[in-house]
Amino acid sequence: MLQTDLGRSTPRHPAPRHIGIVGCSAEGAALCYRTICVEGAQFLGPHAHPEVSLHTPSLANYTACLEQGDWPGVGGLILASAEKLAKIGADFLICPDNTIHGAFAHVAPRSPLPWLHIAEVVAEAAVARGFRRLGLTGTRWLVDSEVYPEKAAARGLEVLRPEPADRDAIDRIIMDDLLYGRFKPEAVETFQRIISGLEDRGCDAVILGCTEIPLIVDDGNSPLPTLDSTRLLARAALRHAVQGDAGVTS
Repeated sequence: MLQTDLGRSTPRHPAPRHIGIVGCSAEGAALCYRTICVEGAQFLGPHAHPEVSLHTPSLANYTACLEQGDWPGVGGLILASAEKLAKIGADFLICPDNTIHGAFAHVAPRSPLPWLHIAEVVAEAAVARGFRRLGLTGTRWLVDSEVYPEKAAARGLEVLRPEPADRDAIDRIIMDDLLYGRFKPEAVETFQRIISGLEDRGCDAVILGCTEIPLIVDDGNSPLPTLDSTRLLARAALRHAVQGDAGVTS
């Protein structure tokens, strides 16, 4: 989790910490940024939010590494953004992209700034809401990885993956449509069918483990309660920026 000692003296009435966003895909990064800016008013008053900086290299650079299984390369791209954000004054970092957290082992030891880890934030929210068995949706790289199972298991939670054909269907929707801002009714229907299947297997909630999925799936149309990784991360960042609290509530 985030190191709360940033090596600075704490003023009596500290200004909010500067949030650095390491972006990957535009739609997800935009939703995270927008959530921080809009919901900052709850903490700081009308129109107010912490200082926020976002850096995003070309998504093609990330996908080239992912297609080759080059996780050190993914980590290098993340670190390049982290260095830029550190130089312009960010105090801590978040990445509203679940998939590239698969490279976090290459990032954490060399990062110039502390991080909030999206899967830890989601797992803490699941515990707070009393969930025990979580279905996982996201890109094929994310669903096939241990990013969520490891963080969930550390908190006594179980993660179930969709069947292989359903993983492929989700991946196609994300990569071919959601990343380009195309939101189709049939995509919603596909997600509803897959989430219903996870419910049949005993899941009591579903992780929206791609930052674009919340743009078409939410508690209003999902067969299971949702854990919206994008907004949960944004809200955790807000709390830490304003209160120095990295904990998560629903």
